[in-house]
Amino acid sequence: MSMSMGPLSPVGDRRPEQVLRQLELLVTHRLDGLLQGDYQGLLPGPGSEPGESRPYRPGDDVRRMDWNVTARTTVPHVRDEVADRELETWVAVDCSASLDFGTAHCEKRELVTAAVAAVGFLTARIGNRLGAVMVEPEGTTLVPARGGRASLLALLHRLVSRPRTDASGGAPTDLGRGISQLVRPPRKRGLVVVVSDFLSTPGWDRPLRSLATRHQVLAIEVVDPRELELPNVGYLTLVDPETGRRLDVPTGKPHLRQRYAEAAAAERAAIATAIRRAGAQHLALRTDRDWMRDVVHFVVSNRRRRGGLGKAAW
Repeated sequence: MSMSMGPLSPVGDRRPEQVLRQLELLVTHRLDGLLQGDYQGLLPGPGSEPGESRPYRPGDDVRRMDWNVTARTTVPHVRDEVADRELETWVAVDCSASLDFGTAHCEKRELVTAAVAAVGFLTARIGNRLGAVMVEPEGTTLVPARGGRASLLALLHRLVSRPRTDASGGAPTDLGRGISQLVRPPRKRGLVVVVSDFLSTPGWDRPLRSLATRHQVLAIEVVDPRELELPNVGYLTLVDPETGRRLDVPTGKPHLRQRYAEAAAAERAAIATAIRRAGAQHLALRTDRDWMRDVVHFVVSNRRRRGGLGKAAW
């Protein structure tokens, strides 16, 4: 199989309706023929009914170990679950000032909206209800879980039309507080997706771990290339969008650019480790890459690991 998709077009001066139309066409039409079967979503989905046993593969949830078959065959086995229909899907959406940034095909906030659109349109196909927690510097906003295309478009319109966050030096966004809203009160078992750059107040990994004990959790990390390395452009003024702090950096010094790249790589590695230890799956999207291609690769890799697809050629 081969496919080619263009990057997300910047919002610019386009109307929200045009942006949403483009997203819907990308998700619902470009993925047709690839996501085959009854459960066309980013993840197979949790289930309450036991399915067939199969040999354990690295990355499988050890909580699904089939000890009877393991003892009988002396080979570790896990038991798949039959995916339920009409589950609740919840999305924790980071709306902090650090998302109002982008130096490539789009801003990170546009990539966040694209990720929510992918989750929403794909899970809506199997009858799931979608709810959201919007995490902003001033607090959190709960959008009740509802089914249907109209409610999904209303949520996406809210994200596209959201005004830019004031970066004049307010309090940092507490992502962990938003995730905690999905932990208590306990909600019906289903899929929870956290969309963020994870550049938040420390401690978000603890509620994420609590969330993963009951729900299937996917963490979608959005990244811009300028967060990973500095360009050689002489003196560059860097602004912390969360606090408003400014810093003049002499980017012409090679050792400084190297130290920045090493620190950024260490930070991203720590985020990936925290997500993995919390028991969540991890999907990274970048503003300088084709986000649809990354989503497709994630879906195919998951299905291949579970034995649902054969080898794919790109």
